[in-house]
Amino acid sequence: MKNKYIQLVPADLSLAEQVVDYYKRNRDFLEVFEPVRNEEFFSLEHQREVLKKEMFEYEEKTAFRFYIIPIEQPTEIIGIIGLNNVIWGAFCSAFLGYKLDKDFLNKGYMSMAVEMLTKYAFKELGLHRIEANVMPKNQASLRVLEKNHFTNEGISKYYLNINGIWEDHIHMVKINYAMH
Repeated sequence: MKNKYIQLVPADLSLAEQVVDYYKRNRDFLEVFEPVRNEEFFSLEHQREVLKKEMFEYEEKTAFRFYIIPIEQPTEIIGIIGLNNVIWGAFCSAFLGYKLDKDFLNKGYMSMAVEMLTKYAFKELGLHRIEANVMPKNQASLRVLEKNHFTNEGISKYYLNINGIWEDHIHMVKINYAMH
């Protein structure tokens, strides 16, 4: 998937070095938004294993992870976006997760990536519902979801362990009304 600014590239082992570079560049920045990461997480070996898992999940249709790469910088990963914990059957739902390089914030890249992945989820995969959970203090992320017409369904108390603290999250949802 791509537009004139970015492309969403599925997980592939050839991306391992770029992924490590992305995480090392953004280590301090991402710390307040993610679980505690040990040193092994930042190793090439670990990221290769993560990519293998993501490739397997893609084949099994249980998760769809993509790496955001600028068209003008085709060797640099600037973000990651994915549909996680995909559940089929009567639920037809997934959880949206994403993160962006600290040097590429406020340029519209993540809003574009969410729009592209939402279209893929609804039109290609046939999902009915996408859920995203965001800490109330992460106003930029909430704005991305609002721009993409996600609806606030309330607060999930002590929802995720982020940087060692159980954080509340705002539960944002987008429904594929074309399926009704």
